[in-house]
Amino acid sequence: MRVFLLLVAFELSWAQYNPNTKPGRTSIVHLFEWRWADIALECERYLAPNGFGGVQISPPNENLVITNPWRPWWERYQPISYKLCSRSGNENEFKDMVTRCNNVGVYIYVDAVVNHMCGAAAGSGTHSTCGSYFNSETHDFPAVPYSGWDFNDWKCKTGSGEIENYGDPYQVRDCRLVSLLDLALEKDYVRSKVAEYMNHLIDIGVAGFRIDASKHMWPGDMKAFLDKLKNLSTTWFAEGTRPFIFQEVIDLGGEAIKASDYYGNGRVTEFKYGAKLGTVIRKWSGEKMAYLKNWGEGWGFMPSDKAVVFVDNHDNQRGHGAGGSAILTFWDSRQYKMAVGFMLAHPYGFTRVMSSFRWPRYFENGKDINDWVGPPSNGDGSTKSVTINPDTTCGNDWVCEHRWRQIRNMVIFRNVVDGQPFTNWWDNNSNQVAFGRGNKGFIVFNNDDWNMSETLQTGLPAGTYCDVISGQKEGNGCSGIKIQVNGDGTAYFQISNSAEDPFVAIHVDAKL
Repeated sequence: MRVFLLLVAFELSWAQYNPNTKPGRTSIVHLFEWRWADIALECERYLAPNGFGGVQISPPNENLVITNPWRPWWERYQPISYKLCSRSGNENEFKDMVTRCNNVGVYIYVDAVVNHMCGAAAGSGTHSTCGSYFNSETHDFPAVPYSGWDFNDWKCKTGSGEIENYGDPYQVRDCRLVSLLDLALEKDYVRSKVAEYMNHLIDIGVAGFRIDASKHMWPGDMKAFLDKLKNLSTTWFAEGTRPFIFQEVIDLGGEAIKASDYYGNGRVTEFKYGAKLGTVIRKWSGEKMAYLKNWGEGWGFMPSDKAVVFVDNHDNQRGHGAGGSAILTFWDSRQYKMAVGFMLAHPYGFTRVMSSFRWPRYFENGKDINDWVGPPSNGDGSTKSVTINPDTTCGNDWVCEHRWRQIRNMVIFRNVVDGQPFTNWWDNNSNQVAFGRGNKGFIVFNNDDWNMSETLQTGLPAGTYCDVISGQKEGNGCSGIKIQVNGDGTAYFQISNSAEDPFVAIHVDAKL
């Protein structure tokens, strides 16, 4: 009996590592700060037809409205209640989005902010996205309800009540992160309110959760509320399916808290991935792409089946979080496309693509002082809709990297090569590299300052292939470069160091 119970417990927790995406869909996209109505449309018109597995959304719960500075993006990380109303829309719009996205096989992953409520200096009143009353000084949040008994003030041992030393795991988990009121998740009442919120979202039909600030919660407290979660809705998911859990834990090494502390609860964000890949593609510190041959665990990363990977996220593209100036973003579009292309071709981890908005960057002493700027908005602070230009790019200052041809086509590439081994590595001991994915796909990069001209073993069946970076297969032809694979699996690749995109990718579904 005991062995059976242990097996059941293992099955339940292991299920939380499975993204629940439909078969043949292997990546999700973070549509940062998008409105629910726009996400619903994007699922139907673009994400489903192009093989995206799901969408990470911004926090859907009621948050503090901040007008100094004017409606920053981070106001959404200051909860007032678990009611579903935010700048992205109300509960009905949220339900409509989940239903419409699920119906086309694109699932929704909620950014769950459950470590804390708003900042201690937020004051009192109804300046929140649903108009609920709160008082941060007395820790009173009647719309949940939480009271002063439900916070960690008594437990924090620093004079300021803030985290003062990241080398002390007790401070990191029991004290306030940048003055945000820290919830007492050791209390069953608080755990139950968190689980109630997440279960409401599961009932609506979400597929899983990114858990914000996981590093600031005790893994055992997290397990306690995760164990209270229901199985996913049988309207869209098989009976007994557990929600996908991935935890935000920034671990670049050298701190008291490690990503591995959280493996028992689900996957974890691998922040080393974007920081190291950015350093390599920028060729900083003597790094070369040739060194990527053992990319993944060989670079000291967490096990692949525990990792969620990304080139950049909403924090570190603004210089917050982890990775510093090494992080590649849409502002460095040529190198960024190479990095995302490499990520989507390589088998390590579960991949998330970023989709951003522009803001007016202004640097003082090397720091972008506009890193707080919120999403494109109207004069009343409401978020602008995502408009689509005739060339399929986005307007209204939405960047939409997921719609860039090179990134979209590499999302499809990853789907085609799913489950295939990492094969046929080649490099020139510098920054020209190539590798295959079994007999399904092959990718070649030239990140050197000179032209590339090589015949390489692709492992692919003979035939004519369309490069999916410069174009794609259209009807009986290619809109970009054609690559001829010979009977022995070899092909000739010529890539100029000055090409707009100095890489080429081919796969069996792009064969003429």
